[in-house]
Amino acid sequence: MPSFDIISKIDAQTLDNAINNAKKEILNRYDFNDSKSTIELDKKTNEVTIVTENDMRLKAIQDSIISRMVKQHLDPNALDFGEQEYASGNMIRKEIKIVEGIDKEAAKKIVKKIKDSGLKVQASIMDDQVRVTGKKIDDLQAVIALCRGEDFGQPLQYSNMRN
Repeated sequence: MPSFDIISKIDAQTLDNAINNAKKEILNRYDFNDSKSTIELDKKTNEVTIVTENDMRLKAIQDSIISRMVKQHLDPNALDFGEQEYASGNMIRKEIKIVEGIDKEAAKKIVKKIKDSGLKVQASIMDDQVRVTGKKIDDLQAVIALCRGEDFGQPLQYSNMRN
């Protein structure tokens, strides 16, 4: 029986390249001259930490990260911008989590959307992914087209297509 998986995953190396390019861009910008701004990617916890002086620079760094991710063909919806907090002195710290895996709420929305479509497929939630099975590959491709047309709040990839 044909099947495929709907997953949400970010390529770690491509993300690392995007963050490094954003660092280089920030270092070379004139408005960041004599700035103590830092951008760090922690690969173990999948978090980006930004430390800078004011809100304007923080917004510029976030925009730079988003634009570099788009240029590297990564979906910026994978970033979860948390609250900013004050670090030592007049510095501002912001931690951005990289979301991987489909959370339960998004998985339920995906399964509900597939079932409401009337296609003859079965969708089941398996940990942090959704498996879709059906008798015809055309139905599975219709499910992929349906999911691409919707916004579930995080980037989706379609993998593991089997006959």
